[in-house]
Amino acid sequence: MKVAGTVRVPGDKSISHRALMLAALTRGGEGGGRCELTGLLTGEDVKSTARVLRRMGAVVSTVRDGVVVTVRGGRLSRPGGSLDCGNSGTTARLTLGLLAGQRFPARLTGDASLRRRPMRRVTEPLRAMGAHIEEEGGDTLPLRIRGGRLTPLDYTSPVASAQVKSALLFAGLTGGVPVTVREPYRSRDHTERLFVHLGLQLRVDDTAVSFVPSDRRSAIPPFRLVVPGDISSAAFLVAAAVLADGGELLLENVGVNPTRTGFLVVLERMGARVARLNLSESGGEAVADLLVRPARLVGTEVAAAEIPTLVDEVPVLAVLASRARGETVFRDVGELRVKESNRLELIAANLRTLGGAAEARGNDLYVAGTPAPPRGRVDTAGDHRLAMAFAVLGTVPGGAVRLSERASVAISYPGFFSDLRRIQATGNRQRVT
Repeated sequence: MKVAGTVRVPGDKSISHRALMLAALTRGGEGGGRCELTGLLTGEDVKSTARVLRRMGAVVSTVRDGVVVTVRGGRLSRPGGSLDCGNSGTTARLTLGLLAGQRFPARLTGDASLRRRPMRRVTEPLRAMGAHIEEEGGDTLPLRIRGGRLTPLDYTSPVASAQVKSALLFAGLTGGVPVTVREPYRSRDHTERLFVHLGLQLRVDDTAVSFVPSDRRSAIPPFRLVVPGDISSAAFLVAAAVLADGGELLLENVGVNPTRTGFLVVLERMGARVARLNLSESGGEAVADLLVRPARLVGTEVAAAEIPTLVDEVPVLAVLASRARGETVFRDVGELRVKESNRLELIAANLRTLGGAAEARGNDLYVAGTPAPPRGRVDTAGDHRLAMAFAVLGTVPGGAVRLSERASVAISYPGFFSDLRRIQATGNRQRVT
């Protein structure tokens, strides 16, 4: 397969969630503040956040491709029914933080996949701040929360998690209390960058983040924001270009936040070169065009400290590792067991099904490269990142990969399959079904 063309990937999912929530908190006089969000991701997860905010009184325009999404914020209000977070863990965990400072009760739920994912890592520190949270069936949704008067928090998180950190920062913001969060490693920092961009008082000291509220509960003015392309979505097309026999691919306007570019760092160690062109800044975020060419890959070791900067890219890095010379080891990736699926076990099992060599040992993932064309049926378990990663693997010469489903990609990259087809030179397309 050869690659060619220019692609603009969808808006960053992490930034899209946070921008919607902060826009819902703006106040700009009678009727609230009107914010304009350009380039917002139109995937199902972000639509879940928009739906939840509407249920609490925010006026959010339709989230669809090619339009500027407007949000009129103000005081959030008690929802008339349960807040359905769909499949989005980010929606659920950040909304818990948002609700911690609100003086009304709410019930959060989600689809079957989300209702299996842990929430106590967020609810425990929120309880320590004073939020009242009731579990209906253990450490998962559904949950009932009643916020109110919160107390300051100085919290040391046992895991490096942007969702935990962001939920606590949102609680400090809506509750009007200081919050400090310390992490073992630095996790992605989109919330911090947006806070600073919007004039909120926030200090970062290595892996500690401290928020100090203003005199008012919300000091966020109405704002406009251009959301850069999502590097986690771009990673799949980068991988397809690296695996190709020839050509080059240009990905425009991709966010290259340093806490998100661990994927590119590891790729460089493996022998690939991804050039960053036309560097700029948007909304406090670094943005660049990425120029990618094919490369011969070698195995590497991905350290535990690197995982927070590439946790969403482990599936696609693993399929690249399956085509590299030698062995690749991913350290301390047990977190993958509680994503949209048990990603850790499924990555290994699916690679073996396709003729590769992979194994999860404890919390580590081992992948050995093989030259044999990947052939077989992959169980995606409804996980968008597994579906896209193994679709990319199916583009190698002689590959024939069958996916158990394709619909899950709508969660983060609705146009993925059309873009993957488009970058493949005519007559060189491999079979991915």
